[in-house]
Amino acid sequence: MMNDLLSAPLTLNWTLSFRCNFSCSHCWSRDEAAPELDLKQLRAIVDVLAAHRIPFINFGGGEPLIREELLELCSYAVSRGLRVSMNSNGWHLDRTMARRIRQAGFSSVGISIDSPDSGVHDRFRSMPGSFERASNALGHLRDAGIKRTMSSVICTINHQELHGLIALARTYEVSALYLHNFKCSGEGMKNRAELDLSAEQWRSFYQHAIAIRQDLKGLNLTFDDPVIASLPGYAEQGMVKGSSCGKLSLHLRPNGDLTPCGFIPLVIGNILEEDFSRLWHDSPILNQMRNKVPTGQCASCASYEDCLGGCSARAFAESGDFNSPDPHCWK
Repeated sequence: MMNDLLSAPLTLNWTLSFRCNFSCSHCWSRDEAAPELDLKQLRAIVDVLAAHRIPFINFGGGEPLIREELLELCSYAVSRGLRVSMNSNGWHLDRTMARRIRQAGFSSVGISIDSPDSGVHDRFRSMPGSFERASNALGHLRDAGIKRTMSSVICTINHQELHGLIALARTYEVSALYLHNFKCSGEGMKNRAELDLSAEQWRSFYQHAIAIRQDLKGLNLTFDDPVIASLPGYAEQGMVKGSSCGKLSLHLRPNGDLTPCGFIPLVIGNILEEDFSRLWHDSPILNQMRNKVPTGQCASCASYEDCLGGCSARAFAESGDFNSPDPHCWK
């Protein structure tokens, strides 16, 4: 385990734009707005990241391919020694774009597909034809020789469709299937009653997924939910316990404002206007997240030292307090 704070985050999750051609039912950013930086300013941010030896950039959004500067920015970041990836809905990723993405130097590209059923996926993403375009995008990436991953937001539409999602991932020979836990931010909070699982359903899903993963060959099944650490017998250890945001990663908004993660709308400072090292080491918000104090049911829970209260973003979204228990916790 990592006991000391890193000198800088390992990953910067970068939202170049809040704009998107989809209207997804779980979207955290649809109601967000911020000015977008020009290419000169974007390059200046890359220079800051390179100077602080931050090794990874992951572009998300919004839809990153909406920004025409994306590919040129990626090439510049790669020239400065960074590894660059992105997550896309796949709509704009045709055969020509796949070749351009490879030429720009992306190390991997993730495509979001939330159900093996095209109709279910299209309704969830509020975009007819989106399943076909996303599936085709994975095929174009494969043909272009680009490492690819698939992402699925686990919720009521798909928590019993894991075998189908795995089969789809195998069809396009992705290296990893990311099973993202449902967040309660933005549209996710508005539609929570319809889409979020109960705590007991989350426990059942993770128990089932872990059992499948034990015998899975050739595909990495990946979870990003700290609450899973409270399952009896779960022995996997990451670099940090609890949420990784603010410890291993930060999020960058389109105007250069830094937040702990995309799902926590608290600005710690602006990367172009303030000293990055000072923000990373001295931010009261980040230090509060790094030194959580158990409250409520967490105060007497024997699993707290393993999960550190679960997802800080969900706790904050529900209560306004990082120290509150994760509402997904089944204990």
